[in-house]
Amino acid sequence: MIVDRILALLAFALLAAFLAIIAVKVNRVDLYVACLIGLGLAGYDMWRQLVRGRPRH
Repeated sequence: MIVDRILALLAFALLAAFLAIIAVKVNRVDLYVACLIGLGLAGYDMWRQLVRGRPRH
């Protein structure tokens, strides 16, 4: 449904904003890398569930 996609995008945006605030305040390269890895994993999971669709049984 379209509502699921909107809420997933909102949640991803809020996660990105939260991690960006932490990364900017702490200002460490290793934290930037960890945040990017976390956002990458969350983005891949969101893409897999919403764009490609759920598997049919």
